[in-house]
Amino acid sequence: MKRLLLGTALTFGLAGMAAAEGYKIGISNTVQGNGWREEMVCAMKAEALASGKVDSLNIAHRNTDAAGQLEDIRNLIQAGVQAIVVNPTNADGINAAIKEATDAGIVVVAVDQAVTEPSAYILSNNQEEYAYIGAKWLFETMGGKGAVVYMRGAAGAGADNDRDRGFKRAMAEYPDITIAQETFTGWQQDQGKQQINDIIAAGVPFQGIWTSGIDNVIVDALVESGAPLVPVVGADNAGFVGQLSSVEGLQGAAVTNPGSVGGAGVALAIQILDGKVPADKTVLVNPAIWDNVSEEGKAKLAAAANPNLSPEWPVSVSIDGWTTYTMDQIIACKGPGE
Repeated sequence: MKRLLLGTALTFGLAGMAAAEGYKIGISNTVQGNGWREEMVCAMKAEALASGKVDSLNIAHRNTDAAGQLEDIRNLIQAGVQAIVVNPTNADGINAAIKEATDAGIVVVAVDQAVTEPSAYILSNNQEEYAYIGAKWLFETMGGKGAVVYMRGAAGAGADNDRDRGFKRAMAEYPDITIAQETFTGWQQDQGKQQINDIIAAGVPFQGIWTSGIDNVIVDALVESGAPLVPVVGADNAGFVGQLSSVEGLQGAAVTNPGSVGGAGVALAIQILDGKVPADKTVLVNPAIWDNVSEEGKAKLAAAANPNLSPEWPVSVSIDGWTTYTMDQIIACKGPGE
Protein backbone atom coordinates (compact mmCIF):
# COMPACT_ATOMS: atom_id res chain seq x y z
CA MET A 1 0.00 0.00 0.00
CA LYS A 2 1.28 3.38 -0.95
CA ARG A 3 2.50 5.62 1.88
CA LEU A 4 1.38 9.20 1.62
CA LEU A 5 3.17 12.05 3.37
CA LEU A 6 1.45 14.61 5.59
CA GLY A 7 -0.05 17.32 3.45
CA THR A 8 0.02 15.22 0.26
CA ALA A 9 -3.23 15.60 -1.64
CA LEU A 10 -5.29 12.45 -2.00
CA THR A 11 -6.98 11.44 -5.21
CA PHE A 12 -10.61 10.76 -4.54
CA GLY A 13 -13.13 8.82 -6.56
CA LEU A 14 -16.89 8.64 -6.15
CA ALA A 15 -18.08 5.61 -4.21
CA GLY A 16 -21.70 5.96 -5.23
CA MET A 17 -22.64 7.12 -1.73
CA ALA A 18 -24.78 10.21 -1.60
CA ALA A 19 -23.37 12.94 0.59
CA ALA A 20 -25.56 13.46 3.58
CA GLU A 21 -25.73 15.44 6.75
CA GLY A 22 -26.49 14.06 10.14
CA TYR A 23 -24.02 11.17 10.17
CA LYS A 24 -23.79 8.94 13.22
CA ILE A 25 -20.19 7.94 13.88
CA GLY A 26 -18.84 5.44 16.39
CA ILE A 27 -15.53 5.79 18.24
CA SER A 28 -13.61 2.92 19.84
CA ASN A 29 -10.63 3.62 22.12
CA THR A 30 -9.13 1.25 24.68
CA VAL A 31 -6.84 3.43 26.84
CA GLN A 32 -8.03 5.98 29.40
CA GLY A 33 -5.93 8.14 31.70
CA ASN A 34 -3.33 8.81 29.00
CA GLY A 35 -3.00 12.40 27.78
CA TRP A 36 -2.29 11.41 24.18
CA ARG A 37 -5.44 9.30 23.96
CA GLU A 38 -7.51 11.99 25.68
CA GLU A 39 -6.35 14.54 23.09
CA MET A 40 -7.16 12.03 20.34
CA VAL A 41 -10.74 11.70 21.58
CA CYS A 42 -11.09 15.48 21.93
CA ALA A 43 -9.83 15.88 18.34
CA MET A 44 -12.46 13.39 17.19
CA LYS A 45 -15.18 15.35 18.95
CA ALA A 46 -13.91 18.70 17.70
CA GLU A 47 -13.67 17.56 14.07
CA ALA A 48 -17.14 16.02 14.15
CA LEU A 49 -18.51 19.31 15.49
CA ALA A 50 -16.52 21.52 13.10
CA SER A 51 -17.59 19.49 10.07
CA GLY A 52 -21.25 20.35 10.55
CA LYS A 53 -22.07 16.93 9.09
CA VAL A 54 -22.19 14.72 12.17
CA ASP A 55 -25.40 14.46 14.15
CA SER A 56 -23.95 12.37 16.98
CA LEU A 57 -20.94 10.43 18.20
CA ASN A 58 -21.28 7.09 19.94
CA ILE A 59 -18.06 6.80 21.98
CA ALA A 60 -16.70 3.62 23.56
CA HIS A 61 -13.78 4.96 25.61
CA ARG A 62 -12.45 2.66 28.33
CA ASN A 63 -9.45 0.60 29.43
CA THR A 64 -9.86 -2.82 27.84
CA ASP A 65 -8.20 -5.49 25.71
CA ALA A 66 -8.90 -6.92 22.25
CA ALA A 67 -11.85 -8.96 23.54
CA GLY A 68 -13.40 -5.86 25.08
CA GLN A 69 -12.83 -3.86 21.91
CA LEU A 70 -14.46 -6.59 19.82
CA GLU A 71 -17.51 -6.23 22.07
CA ASP A 72 -17.44 -2.42 21.79
CA ILE A 73 -17.29 -2.49 17.98
CA ARG A 74 -20.14 -4.99 17.79
CA ASN A 75 -22.20 -2.73 20.06
CA LEU A 76 -21.47 0.19 17.73
CA ILE A 77 -22.64 -1.89 14.77
CA GLN A 78 -25.88 -2.65 16.62
CA ALA A 79 -26.27 1.06 17.43
CA GLY A 80 -26.56 1.79 13.71
CA VAL A 81 -23.51 3.97 13.16
CA GLN A 82 -22.45 4.70 9.57
CA ALA A 83 -18.73 4.85 10.32
CA ILE A 84 -16.41 3.67 13.09
CA VAL A 85 -13.08 5.33 13.88
CA VAL A 86 -10.99 2.98 15.98
CA ASN A 87 -7.62 3.00 17.71
CA PRO A 88 -6.98 -0.75 17.67
CA THR A 89 -5.51 -2.76 20.52
CA ASN A 90 -3.27 -4.54 18.02
CA ALA A 91 -3.04 -5.19 14.29
CA ASP A 92 -5.00 -8.47 14.20
CA GLY A 93 -7.09 -8.77 17.36
CA ILE A 94 -10.24 -6.95 16.19
CA ASN A 95 -10.26 -7.94 12.52
CA ALA A 96 -13.38 -10.10 12.91
CA ALA A 97 -15.47 -7.18 14.20
CA ILE A 98 -14.06 -4.82 11.57
CA LYS A 99 -15.09 -7.28 8.84
CA GLU A 100 -18.57 -7.53 10.37
CA ALA A 101 -18.83 -3.75 10.27
CA THR A 102 -17.66 -3.32 6.69
CA ASP A 103 -19.87 -6.23 5.54
CA ALA A 104 -22.74 -4.23 7.01
CA GLY A 105 -21.75 -1.21 4.90
CA ILE A 106 -20.08 0.67 7.76
CA VAL A 107 -16.92 2.64 6.99
CA VAL A 108 -14.05 1.72 9.35
CA VAL A 109 -10.99 3.94 9.79
CA ALA A 110 -8.13 2.79 12.03
CA VAL A 111 -6.09 5.65 13.48
CA ASP A 112 -2.71 5.77 15.23
CA GLN A 113 -2.14 2.05 14.73
CA ALA A 114 -2.72 -0.16 11.70
CA VAL A 115 -4.97 -3.19 11.34
CA THR A 116 -4.52 -6.05 8.88
CA GLU A 117 -8.19 -6.35 7.87
CA PRO A 118 -8.09 -5.15 4.22
CA SER A 119 -11.56 -3.61 4.26
CA ALA A 120 -10.49 -0.95 6.77
CA TYR A 121 -8.89 2.40 5.97
CA ILE A 122 -5.79 3.36 7.94
CA LEU A 123 -4.72 6.89 8.88
CA SER A 124 -1.77 6.51 11.18
CA ASN A 125 1.27 8.26 12.52
CA ASN A 126 4.37 6.55 11.10
CA GLN A 127 5.33 4.77 14.29
CA GLU A 128 8.42 2.98 13.00
CA GLU A 129 9.88 6.25 11.74
CA TYR A 130 8.94 7.94 15.04
CA ALA A 131 11.21 5.54 16.93
CA TYR A 132 13.94 5.49 14.32
CA ILE A 133 14.57 9.23 14.05
CA GLY A 134 14.40 9.73 17.83
CA ALA A 135 16.73 6.81 18.57
CA LYS A 136 19.18 7.89 15.86
CA TRP A 137 19.34 11.40 17.33
CA LEU A 138 19.86 9.96 20.82
CA PHE A 139 22.65 7.60 19.76
CA GLU A 140 24.44 10.35 17.86
CA THR A 141 24.12 12.71 20.84
CA MET A 142 25.63 9.99 23.07
CA GLY A 143 28.65 9.85 20.76
CA GLY A 144 27.64 6.51 19.30
CA LYS A 145 28.32 4.47 22.43
CA GLY A 146 26.81 3.78 25.85
CA ALA A 147 23.76 2.20 27.48
CA VAL A 148 20.19 3.35 26.94
CA VAL A 149 17.12 2.92 29.12
CA TYR A 150 14.55 1.74 26.58
CA MET A 151 11.09 2.73 27.85
CA ARG A 152 8.47 1.20 25.58
CA GLY A 153 4.68 1.57 25.45
CA ALA A 154 2.17 -1.26 25.91
CA ALA A 155 3.30 -4.82 25.21
CA GLY A 156 1.60 -6.23 22.12
CA ALA A 157 0.22 -2.92 20.87
CA GLY A 158 0.71 -2.35 17.15
CA ALA A 159 2.34 1.04 17.68
CA ASP A 160 4.77 -0.44 20.20
CA ASN A 161 5.72 -3.24 17.80
CA ASP A 162 6.30 -0.72 15.00
CA ARG A 163 8.37 1.51 17.28
CA ASP A 164 10.44 -1.44 18.40
CA ARG A 165 11.32 -2.13 14.77
CA GLY A 166 12.36 1.49 14.31
CA PHE A 167 14.41 1.52 17.50
CA LYS A 168 16.18 -1.74 16.58
CA ARG A 169 16.83 -0.41 13.07
CA ALA A 170 18.65 2.56 14.58
CA MET A 171 20.54 0.29 17.00
CA ALA A 172 21.81 -1.77 14.08
CA GLU A 173 23.57 1.36 12.82
CA TYR A 174 25.29 1.93 16.18
CA PRO A 175 26.91 -1.35 17.33
CA ASP A 176 28.39 0.27 20.45
CA ILE A 177 24.96 1.19 21.83
CA THR A 178 23.50 -1.27 24.35
CA ILE A 179 20.24 -1.46 26.30
CA ALA A 180 20.75 -0.84 30.02
CA GLN A 181 17.17 -1.84 30.83
CA GLU A 182 13.96 -2.30 28.87
CA THR A 183 10.57 -1.50 30.38
CA PHE A 184 6.94 -1.36 29.28
CA THR A 185 5.30 1.77 30.66
CA GLY A 186 1.84 0.89 29.37
CA TRP A 187 1.83 4.56 28.30
CA GLN A 188 0.99 5.45 31.90
CA GLN A 189 2.72 8.38 33.61
CA ASP A 190 2.99 6.98 37.18
CA GLN A 191 4.11 3.59 35.94
CA GLY A 192 6.88 5.10 33.80
CA LYS A 193 8.07 7.38 36.60
CA GLN A 194 8.19 4.51 39.08
CA GLN A 195 10.20 2.44 36.63
CA ILE A 196 12.87 5.09 36.08
CA ASN A 197 13.03 5.77 39.83
CA ASP A 198 13.61 2.04 40.43
CA ILE A 199 16.37 1.97 37.80
CA ILE A 200 18.06 5.00 39.37
CA ALA A 201 17.75 3.53 42.89
CA ALA A 202 19.23 0.23 41.71
CA GLY A 203 22.32 2.03 40.43
CA VAL A 204 21.91 0.78 36.86
CA PRO A 205 24.38 2.81 34.73
CA PHE A 206 22.92 4.51 31.64
CA GLN A 207 23.91 7.34 29.32
CA GLY A 208 20.61 8.06 27.58
CA ILE A 209 16.85 7.47 27.80
CA TRP A 210 14.45 6.75 24.94
CA THR A 211 10.78 7.03 25.86
CA SER A 212 7.66 6.04 23.98
CA GLY A 213 5.86 9.27 24.86
CA ILE A 214 6.04 9.07 28.66
CA ASP A 215 8.63 11.80 28.94
CA ASN A 216 8.04 14.81 31.21
CA VAL A 217 7.75 12.61 34.32
CA ILE A 218 11.03 10.94 33.38
CA VAL A 219 12.76 14.33 33.37
CA ASP A 220 11.01 15.13 36.68
CA ALA A 221 12.44 11.92 38.16
CA LEU A 222 15.97 12.76 37.02
CA VAL A 223 15.75 16.26 38.50
CA GLU A 224 14.11 15.16 41.77
CA SER A 225 16.60 12.33 42.34
CA GLY A 226 19.66 14.37 41.49
CA ALA A 227 20.64 11.80 38.86
CA PRO A 228 22.73 13.00 35.90
CA LEU A 229 20.71 14.70 33.18
CA VAL A 230 21.45 12.30 30.37
CA PRO A 231 19.96 12.98 26.90
CA VAL A 232 16.24 12.13 26.74
CA VAL A 233 14.04 11.51 23.71
CA GLY A 234 10.27 11.81 24.02
CA ALA A 235 7.21 12.95 22.11
CA ASP A 236 5.93 16.46 21.41
CA ASN A 237 3.91 16.52 24.64
CA ALA A 238 3.41 20.02 26.02
CA GLY A 239 5.14 19.30 29.33
CA PHE A 240 8.23 17.80 27.71
CA VAL A 241 8.40 20.52 25.06
CA GLY A 242 8.41 23.07 27.89
CA GLN A 243 11.13 21.18 29.78
CA LEU A 244 13.38 21.15 26.73
CA SER A 245 13.43 24.94 26.90
CA SER A 246 13.47 25.40 30.67
CA VAL A 247 15.40 22.61 32.43
CA GLU A 248 19.01 23.73 32.69
CA GLY A 249 21.51 21.16 31.45
CA LEU A 250 18.91 18.94 29.77
CA GLN A 251 19.66 17.74 26.25
CA GLY A 252 16.71 16.21 24.50
CA ALA A 253 14.50 15.93 21.47
CA ALA A 254 10.75 15.74 20.92
CA VAL A 255 9.43 13.61 18.06
CA THR A 256 6.04 14.68 16.74
CA ASN A 257 3.22 12.17 17.20
CA PRO A 258 -0.02 14.14 16.91
CA GLY A 259 -3.01 12.89 18.87
CA SER A 260 -4.99 14.95 16.37
CA VAL A 261 -4.70 11.94 14.05
CA GLY A 262 -8.03 11.00 15.67
CA GLY A 263 -9.63 14.13 14.24
CA ALA A 264 -8.05 13.35 10.86
CA GLY A 265 -9.62 9.88 11.04
CA VAL A 266 -13.05 11.41 11.59
CA ALA A 267 -12.43 13.77 8.64
CA LEU A 268 -11.51 10.79 6.44
CA ALA A 269 -14.61 8.86 7.52
CA ILE A 270 -16.81 11.85 6.64
CA GLN A 271 -15.14 12.21 3.23
CA ILE A 272 -15.81 8.55 2.45
CA LEU A 273 -19.42 8.83 3.59
CA ASP A 274 -19.70 11.87 1.32
CA GLY A 275 -18.62 9.65 -1.59
CA LYS A 276 -15.02 10.84 -1.81
CA VAL A 277 -13.11 7.58 -1.52
CA PRO A 278 -9.28 7.72 -1.37
CA ALA A 279 -7.31 5.93 -4.04
CA ASP A 280 -5.09 4.39 -1.35
CA LYS A 281 -6.36 2.79 1.85
CA THR A 282 -3.34 3.75 3.97
CA VAL A 283 -2.12 7.24 4.84
CA LEU A 284 0.96 7.67 7.03
CA VAL A 285 1.69 10.95 8.83
CA ASN A 286 5.47 11.27 8.96
CA PRO A 287 7.09 12.68 12.11
CA ALA A 288 9.49 15.56 12.62
CA ILE A 289 12.10 15.91 15.38
CA TRP A 290 12.74 19.05 17.42
CA ASP A 291 15.91 19.07 19.52
CA ASN A 292 17.11 21.66 22.02
CA VAL A 293 20.71 21.49 20.77
CA SER A 294 20.51 22.94 17.26
CA GLU A 295 19.31 26.48 16.58
CA GLU A 296 16.68 25.16 14.18
CA GLY A 297 15.37 22.74 16.79
CA LYS A 298 15.25 25.41 19.49
CA ALA A 299 13.23 27.67 17.19
CA LYS A 300 10.74 24.89 16.45
CA LEU A 301 10.34 24.08 20.14
CA ALA A 302 9.72 27.74 20.96
CA ALA A 303 7.14 28.05 18.18
CA ALA A 304 5.34 24.86 19.25
CA ALA A 305 5.20 25.53 23.01
CA ASN A 306 1.65 26.02 24.28
CA PRO A 307 1.09 26.67 28.01
CA ASN A 308 -2.70 26.36 27.53
CA LEU A 309 -2.46 22.62 26.95
CA SER A 310 -2.31 19.81 29.48
CA PRO A 311 1.34 18.69 29.96
CA GLU A 312 0.41 15.27 28.58
CA TRP A 313 -1.19 16.61 25.40
CA PRO A 314 0.87 16.77 22.20
CA VAL A 315 1.38 20.36 21.05
CA SER A 316 0.63 19.33 17.45
CA VAL A 317 -3.12 19.67 17.98
CA SER A 318 -4.02 19.76 14.29
CA ILE A 319 -2.95 18.12 11.03
CA ASP A 320 -2.71 20.37 8.03
CA GLY A 321 -4.99 19.30 5.20
CA TRP A 322 -7.13 17.14 7.47
CA THR A 323 -8.46 18.75 10.62
CA THR A 324 -10.59 21.91 10.51
CA TYR A 325 -11.40 22.67 14.16
CA THR A 326 -9.98 25.59 16.12
CA MET A 327 -7.67 25.48 19.12
CA ASP A 328 -10.58 26.53 21.34
CA GLN A 329 -12.73 23.68 20.01
CA ILE A 330 -10.22 20.92 20.73
CA ILE A 331 -9.48 22.29 24.20
CA ALA A 332 -13.23 22.48 24.90
CA CYS A 333 -13.46 18.77 23.92
CA LYS A 334 -17.12 19.00 22.90
CA GLY A 335 -18.77 16.98 20.16
CA PRO A 336 -22.09 17.46 18.38
CA GLY A 337 -24.93 17.94 20.83
CA GLU A 338 -22.67 18.34 23.88
